[in-house]
Amino acid sequence: MNGTLAGVVFFGSLVLALAVVYRPLGDYMYRVYTDPGHWRIERLLYRLVGVRPDAEQTWGAYARSVLAFSAISILLLYAFQRVQQYLPLNLGFDPVKPDQAWNTAVSFVTNTNWQSYAGEQTMGHLVQMAGLAVQNFVSAAVGMAIAIVLVRGFARRGSGHLGNFWVDLVRGALRILLPIAFVGALVLVAGGVVQNLASPDTVGTVAGGTQHLTGGPVASQEAIKELGTNGGGFYNANSAHPFENPTPWTNWLEIFLLLMIPFALTRTFGRIVGQLRQGYAIAAVMGILAVVSISLTMTFQLMHQGTVPEAVGAATEGTEARFGVANSAVFAASTTLTSTGAVNSFHDSYTALGGMMPLVNMMLGEVAPGGVGAGLYGMLILAVITVFVAGLMVGRTPEYLGKKIGSREIKYASLYFLVTPALVLAGTAVAMATESGRAAMLNSGPHGLSEVLYAFTSASNNNGSAFAGVTVNTVWYDTALGLCMVLGRFLPIILVLGLAGSLARQGGTHVSAGTLPTHRPQFVGMVTGVTVILVALTFLPALALGPLAEGLH
Repeated sequence: MNGTLAGVVFFGSLVLALAVVYRPLGDYMYRVYTDPGHWRIERLLYRLVGVRPDAEQTWGAYARSVLAFSAISILLLYAFQRVQQYLPLNLGFDPVKPDQAWNTAVSFVTNTNWQSYAGEQTMGHLVQMAGLAVQNFVSAAVGMAIAIVLVRGFARRGSGHLGNFWVDLVRGALRILLPIAFVGALVLVAGGVVQNLASPDTVGTVAGGTQHLTGGPVASQEAIKELGTNGGGFYNANSAHPFENPTPWTNWLEIFLLLMIPFALTRTFGRIVGQLRQGYAIAAVMGILAVVSISLTMTFQLMHQGTVPEAVGAATEGTEARFGVANSAVFAASTTLTSTGAVNSFHDSYTALGGMMPLVNMMLGEVAPGGVGAGLYGMLILAVITVFVAGLMVGRTPEYLGKKIGSREIKYASLYFLVTPALVLAGTAVAMATESGRAAMLNSGPHGLSEVLYAFTSASNNNGSAFAGVTVNTVWYDTALGLCMVLGRFLPIILVLGLAGSLARQGGTHVSAGTLPTHRPQFVGMVTGVTVILVALTFLPALALGPLAEGLH
């Protein structure tokens, strides 16, 4: 009972804090993306890149800019890792091997931050700061830019232009992510998170041996890793490492950072389309799914049947011992409800059903509230599908926010939804069917399948958390998961931009008696139901062979 009460208090305080920042942060982001002026430093950056900031782009030009910027980022980050032995602050580390450098470059550029290596033993300080941490900022800013473009598609009438990618990218990074991350890093330093450029220290152990302790610019990377829903850890243990997450209140702060922007973006959405209640409706769907998921994860971990769990009052294996079962469960659910992927406990050691919940969270599309930007545009896609389903039921052309959802729009939305399941299920099937895929598995049976399914779900959804139990640091997995990250990030982005362009060209329709209200509890329930049903129909067979089979055994 004490564990349950502590979990409720911990989660309740998070909800209260998110409610407090929802309006001011959402309104601030609205002003950032609608400001007609440019800061002096922004104009300097535009001149360096050769961009005219007041020239707007079509959806095709916007997409080409996103892809070009991301491709260059992958190449530069790959090269950075391959030559790190020649760079300052390299700590004596060798160059990262080619397949792992590819996987890591793709991972951080796609906002996945999947890591098949131990950070403190692989990357020097300069690569961590100027390579990985920089991508934490810009990959998050890309996701936010795509969300704003889709919102503009709903808001604009008869326009072929959707803004300027370079302006949206720079503003998201400089005006939103950088100042909040700066403050967050200072708070984390005050809480005991490491921040230095020191070489590893050698210390003696209780058993009489020696151990190397690596410091580094941890707090600055920790703040943006959570705020930008990136997730990659400076250390192999990620947010379970005391240098990254030393106290219960820093644990609370890190969860708060990873949730604040995705939820507040729904108010930004409402402000841009001129209907705040539409933003509240989307936030309500996110909130319902999040509360249910976190509650179930906590329940499965606190109340699992079995001799040992019943004796101690919870399933404690895999739990962060300093923070307890409830806090670990909230972190696990929050990091997979968003696209963060940071972990402070060992998901592979969760109960079968408790471990299933992070997997289901990612299969939902990470829309509750999802990654920065990605959660909002994913939820808006589900809203479009919902009004289309409702239109079929009543025999009326579906409309959402004054825009007709015709054949072109629903094709974009349907293809968006199908990309990730195709990657997850095909990748898992290939891994289970090939010797290279099976050779890396440390477990067999339903649990082994769950581990492989989790890996491909995490990569394809750009989450980055690991279930473990699979040796993913192989050429086969580095290559396969890297391809899933690329396709899972950029195919949906292209489809979102295409949908935004199609919507923006429409002139808009008038609300009539037959228009489905999309701001009432009825619509909130419909979107929630469509989200759960689509995921159940798509992934239930795979879940039945993995965590459900293990949990019901």
